[in-house]
Amino acid sequence: MSTKKDKFSSKEKNYMRLALDLARARKGLTGDNPSVGCVIVKKNQIISIGQTGYNGRPHAETNAINNAFQRISGSEMYVSLEPCNHYGKTSPCTNRIIKSGINKVYYCIDDIDQKVKGKSFKILKDKNIHVKRGILKKNAIDLYNSYKVNRKNKLPYVIGKIAISKNKLIYSKGTKRITDKYSDKLTHYLRYKNDAIMISSKTLNIDNPKLNCRLKGLENFSPRRIILDKLLTIKLNSYIIKSSKKENTIIFHNSTNFLKIKSLKKRGLYLIKLSFDKKGHFDLKKILKRLFKLGIRNLLVEGGDNLTKKFLEKRLFNEFYLFRSPKILSKSNKHQFFTSQGILNTTYNRKFKFSSKLAKDNITIYKR
Repeated sequence: MSTKKDKFSSKEKNYMRLALDLARARKGLTGDNPSVGCVIVKKNQIISIGQTGYNGRPHAETNAINNAFQRISGSEMYVSLEPCNHYGKTSPCTNRIIKSGINKVYYCIDDIDQKVKGKSFKILKDKNIHVKRGILKKNAIDLYNSYKVNRKNKLPYVIGKIAISKNKLIYSKGTKRITDKYSDKLTHYLRYKNDAIMISSKTLNIDNPKLNCRLKGLENFSPRRIILDKLLTIKLNSYIIKSSKKENTIIFHNSTNFLKIKSLKKRGLYLIKLSFDKKGHFDLKKILKRLFKLGIRNLLVEGGDNLTKKFLEKRLFNEFYLFRSPKILSKSNKHQFFTSQGILNTTYNRKFKFSSKLAKDNITIYKR
């Protein structure tokens, strides 16, 4: 029985895997623009690579063309996403490709941006450039899931994270750490990969967290801090207040405490007043829309049980990381259980789920 022959060679796939790896490495750090990876090959030798610049510019194709250590004319380009073909804050990448003399272009999938979608194929073909698309398509679809949410829904891509003990506690007075140091490093990696991190004022007042990235060399990529604080109960001596800078901390509230509002603004915090819904809660969807308008494309929620439950009930998490520690925490002091396991299982029923062991902890990643 004959099988359908793959139209892409193993060599072509390997070059594209490198392009996808380059894009994946910069994912979450490119602002409004998708993270793209690009590889230029000539006579079976890689002569240049490129990634989308931090905050979205320059584009990967431009960086790869500029980085080449020999003449590009007659080479092949492998790029993880369809090259742009319209004028925006930069000139079209298709123009740079045509002028460079590249004679073959491979890309995984069409851009979902309607200004671009599917048009580059014809533009490049009309200039006698050999174009192939669809290579490693499934890999690229997974890579650009957050970009799709941003463009189609005009919302940030939301990742939830919570750590629980063996006896299902997320907090026990006197216990500073539930998970081990390897899980903590993964948590800081998630902070590095997201524009902003959200918690409630209750969590802030209990834990006095820093909410920054503490991976060596990546401290400057710490996310913006988002605090949900209905009545502005945030403690003025907290680390978040003391370390606030212009626009790095946003508080959503519904308070009329003008003295505290004035004091917080004076310290450099950005306050947004929002009305409550009929049940006396914030409308989380409205908050996400507001954050999107403020330029936040990837949001990490490290809330307690209540905030996590509300996000799960509203089906607002695109991904969720559940860290399970083998530790058994004490119930003799103040403690809090994780009560959302049932909602988590229901929300992600028949969806993607991946479980793994990281040192002593178990981690389950859910995706919608």
